[in-house]
Amino acid sequence: MAQFAIRIPQSAMWMIVLLAASVQAGEPAQAPAAPAAPATQRTVAEVSRLRVPKVSRPPKLSDFLSDTPREAEALVAGFRQNEPGDGTPVSQSTAAYLSYDDRNLYVVFVCADRAGARGHMAKREELGDDDMVGVYLDTFSDQRHAYAFEVNPLGLQRDGLMTEGQKTDYTFDAVWDTDGRLTESGFVVWMAIPFKSLRFANADAQTWGIALRRKILSANEDAYWPYITRRMAGFTNQMARLEDIGRVSASHNVQLIPYSTFTGSRLFDGATASFRTEQEGNVGVDAKFVIKDSLTLDVTARPDFSQVESDEPQVIANQRYEVQFPEKRPFFMENAGFFQTPVNLFYSRRIIEPQLGARLTGKMNRWAVGALVMDDRAPGALLSPDDAGHGSGTGAAVLRVQREFASQSSAGVLVTSRDFDGRSNRVAGFDTRLKLSPNWYFTGQMAGSDTREQDGRRASGQASLAQLDYAGRNFLHSTAYTDFSPSFGTDLGYVKRVDVRGVSDYASYVWYPRGKGLVSFGPSLSVSGDWDHRQVLQDWNAYPTFVLNFPRQTQLKVGTSETYELYGGIGFRSRITEVSGYSAPSKSFGFSASLGTGQEINYAPAPGLVPFLGDLTELTLATTWRPAERLRIDGFYLFERLAQPGSPSGGGTSQRTIFDNHLARLKLNYQFTRALSIRSIFDYYGLLPDDTLIDYTTSRVFTGDVLLTYLIHPGTALYIGYTNRMENASIDPAALARLRLTGSAGTVSDRQVFAKVSYLLRF
Repeated sequence: MAQFAIRIPQSAMWMIVLLAASVQAGEPAQAPAAPAAPATQRTVAEVSRLRVPKVSRPPKLSDFLSDTPREAEALVAGFRQNEPGDGTPVSQSTAAYLSYDDRNLYVVFVCADRAGARGHMAKREELGDDDMVGVYLDTFSDQRHAYAFEVNPLGLQRDGLMTEGQKTDYTFDAVWDTDGRLTESGFVVWMAIPFKSLRFANADAQTWGIALRRKILSANEDAYWPYITRRMAGFTNQMARLEDIGRVSASHNVQLIPYSTFTGSRLFDGATASFRTEQEGNVGVDAKFVIKDSLTLDVTARPDFSQVESDEPQVIANQRYEVQFPEKRPFFMENAGFFQTPVNLFYSRRIIEPQLGARLTGKMNRWAVGALVMDDRAPGALLSPDDAGHGSGTGAAVLRVQREFASQSSAGVLVTSRDFDGRSNRVAGFDTRLKLSPNWYFTGQMAGSDTREQDGRRASGQASLAQLDYAGRNFLHSTAYTDFSPSFGTDLGYVKRVDVRGVSDYASYVWYPRGKGLVSFGPSLSVSGDWDHRQVLQDWNAYPTFVLNFPRQTQLKVGTSETYELYGGIGFRSRITEVSGYSAPSKSFGFSASLGTGQEINYAPAPGLVPFLGDLTELTLATTWRPAERLRIDGFYLFERLAQPGSPSGGGTSQRTIFDNHLARLKLNYQFTRALSIRSIFDYYGLLPDDTLIDYTTSRVFTGDVLLTYLIHPGTALYIGYTNRMENASIDPAALARLRLTGSAGTVSDRQVFAKVSYLLRF
């Protein structure tokens, strides 16, 4: 949720620290006993090895609601907390029943919840506001990668790929079956994970890593079997061993997703001050081929890379560096983790409009490989018709090879290439992640670039990173050094700045009191500084914070950022003091807010002015309200004001506003069933500058869109949408070829209807 900042005296911050430290400790709650297992079942608790029986009759959800006799299953109990307790028994009775047959691995969770479980009927993967259970499978037993299968109490799915050292990649989509039911005492969740949706070694008997999880939102609690502790770095290395699964069917060898799209648009052409209509239909296919059960080749012809979901609002006004937007196109989202490195040398949104593409990803023993080639038509289309490069294609290619060794250590190379209209850019990098001890990791990367311009000029540069991390339950620490030479360039990557050497350090400590009124609290400190290659100081920053976490997903955070920045040859010293908080006090309502005051540089001064500091005020508010089980309403508002410091005027002082920036979003989603939903988004963007102080013009934009989605499972879906965009510009009646600004967003500049249908075929 959104964060915020307000000016808080330092004495008040220390009072909060002392208040938190004075919280009385209580005794931890004892977990009730797990449900009794039938005599034919084998209880598995507090052990690191698990054998799951093969059954001839798959379990059903109704079996666990009506106590129907069933075949023997492995019963897993003894879940223990990872947060807030470390090893404390789970606070609510939790049990999982596991079995398998020739097609599926079955997992059924039976969970008690005295406070009432949180579960909503929502779109696939929207589990952030719900209780959840999960199954994690390391199918190659490499203690580095795992599949994540997570389900809310109503059977809503979320799946992802886990890689040690990276965030879980929830862009991964698999085909699997789930069901869930709320009961008087809690809830029951049923999962069937097809072996054909997994990748694993071709062997007579499988041995995998496995972990089971339960998340209880009302208590801010995460519990696992087996015991997963934060006193040791890593997750997959703490999994239990799932042993002796007999020969099961490997993955599908071929998957095809043919699709068709139609778009009808009415667009406003600013160059001619007139409207034009366009209609476009497209038919394409995405194909997936599995090679030796471990490598996956994805090929796309005439791909549809339209974004069904729009970007979240971000402040783009008065930003020194390019704003980074997350990838939302499925082709690039899937298996994106194969191309991640510490320095972001591949930012997929650099590829805008490809016509053909292919991607190869997968694992072979301890080798991981990723390769991607694309033909991007957008750069050539953006050039004027009289330019020699108009209509030219852009060749983009990425190759990633990684070798795993020892205990959760790896080394790899990444190579990128981009060619367009006589210009080329090549980047090659080596990176490594070394596990030095159960808690210490070292991450390093070196990269070099070579760029050739159209006129034959060449430039080469280097980049490097070294980072040492400590991860424990209470204490976190990270120290990093980065170096980007002046001529380093990466056309396919995302690097904010070159010609800079920098050091940074982060440390935090968290206490976990035993009382029920406070879950955790603690301070953190982040410091950094960087210089150019002439040893001129460019920036430094010190950012101390203090955080308090309470039950029911409630947090309060305070902090002050002290900053020095050299910009436009001028050194600026500024401070921003902030407070942020969020809470979800009930199943139907949650909110966050942030407020900040301080100073910020005017990075785009009006002609004739030099950059200068202004007084900054930032406010964000966000709410989530569920007035009915299937209806979700999200509201978001951001206000930013930069004002000129007070100046003499008529014997007093006055303050002129440099700009006001408003971003507002209202999002409504109604879920008819787990597959069928309708969603509406209304966005307002307003930038109101004083053009004598900043080089911006007034902009008011209002956008509304409606999207009907019927998603049976990933790959098989129907989308029908409508978008209407209005701006504060209209045709000048005195000069038909000119535009004039108006006071409100009253001119329709873009109106579009689109439809997309796709169907997954698996062979």
